[in-house]
Amino acid sequence: MPHVFEVSELTRSVKDVIESEFPFVWVRGQVVNLSRPGSGHLYFSLRDAEASLAVVWFRGAQGGKALAGGGRYDPLTGEVYDTSLAESLADGMEVMVAGRLTVYAPRGTYQLVAELVQEIGEGRLWQEFEALKKDLAAKGYFDQERKRPLPRHPSRVAVVTAPTGAAVRDFIRIGRERGHGAAVRVYPTLVQGEAAPVGIVRAMLRAVADDWAEVVVLIRGGGSLEDLWAFNTVEVAKAIFASPLPVVTGVGHEVDVTIADMVADVRAATPSHAAQLLWPERAQLAQRLDDVEMAMGRSVSRLLAARERELAVLARGLAWLSPARRLERLEEGFSRAAQRLSRAGEGWLGDCSRRLEKLAERLSRQFGPQSLEARREALSRRAAALGNAWKMFATDWEHRLDLAAARLTGLDPKAPLARGYSLTTLARTGKFLRRAGDARPGDKLDIMVYEGRVRAEVVADDGSASSGETA
Repeated sequence: MPHVFEVSELTRSVKDVIESEFPFVWVRGQVVNLSRPGSGHLYFSLRDAEASLAVVWFRGAQGGKALAGGGRYDPLTGEVYDTSLAESLADGMEVMVAGRLTVYAPRGTYQLVAELVQEIGEGRLWQEFEALKKDLAAKGYFDQERKRPLPRHPSRVAVVTAPTGAAVRDFIRIGRERGHGAAVRVYPTLVQGEAAPVGIVRAMLRAVADDWAEVVVLIRGGGSLEDLWAFNTVEVAKAIFASPLPVVTGVGHEVDVTIADMVADVRAATPSHAAQLLWPERAQLAQRLDDVEMAMGRSVSRLLAARERELAVLARGLAWLSPARRLERLEEGFSRAAQRLSRAGEGWLGDCSRRLEKLAERLSRQFGPQSLEARREALSRRAAALGNAWKMFATDWEHRLDLAAARLTGLDPKAPLARGYSLTTLARTGKFLRRAGDARPGDKLDIMVYEGRVRAEVVADDGSASSGETA
């Protein structure tokens, strides 16, 4: 049976999905249906040609923080302004809103909770950004195929940034806590203002020319679109594109995406995140080392166990096929045959004795004492003859066993060699030499004697040979 949702249950499920999939987004549109209730919160919709999105801008996220000399600044971007945009926001304005998507359960609608609202009064910069983005994309600057992976655990890192900013301090602080330890060279440059693009390019060229670093890191703290504009210039994009070293960018906050980020081999959300991408946590390295050590131990144990099983199988096979083991089995067979023969003889003699006893009883009942005595003497003679026959029988079988043992000894291929015989093989055929006519002058001979081998060569047709080296 399908699950039946309660309205609140389904709404919570939809809310969880939306908030997990869209934790922070930027949305561009025109302000419509602006409402300013007494609570100070602002409610409006963002509209484009095809759709509309409800937005709520809570009072606590509107005003920024006060400066000592007057004015206010946005804590997210560092942007300074005289008055909050919340005071001048009006229907028809083109704005960009950053925030998180959520579901307003009482109405069952989704809405954007604004964290930052910017008027697209920076229209010229935005248009230039889009135009440069389109041009560089057409030239392949953003292609994933050209982007290079970062080196594993880099030990030499060039950092292009402002030398006194919080970004470089955060980067170095996190770098000290991660990885195997690395050297960091800071190539100082301006990262804001008209001179910043040229300075960034020169710093990157110096880092490449030093031929020291394994990777170049380009970082800067957060700011407004104008503050980050140096990273949206064609000069910086070309320098990153032409760099022979992998380039990592960590510019601004997570929501800030610059042209430099798009061209770089790897884009980090923040300067701190750039350090996290370069070096893993040391606890992870230690755990990985432990995992490798345990895996190696298991592999060695499995290998040794497999080799021990193979060795046991080979040992059993060798023991079964060895000549000594074969002789033992033959000896055991002869012993069992002798035991069976002995038991058969004893049984036969026992049967004969019992039959004689029965016959003696019958004779004793049928004949008198004299006849019985005569019969007893005859029986004694027959018993003696039977004993002699048994001895001859046993002697005959012992003789047979001795002959069998002698024949078995004669089967030993080395026995004739011990008496002075030898086995000769032709080197060109590998066959035993049985007739003198089978050998030709110049043939190499391999003569096996009881202890070792002798190399020889046939030098004449009459069978004489010259001996060679002894093996």
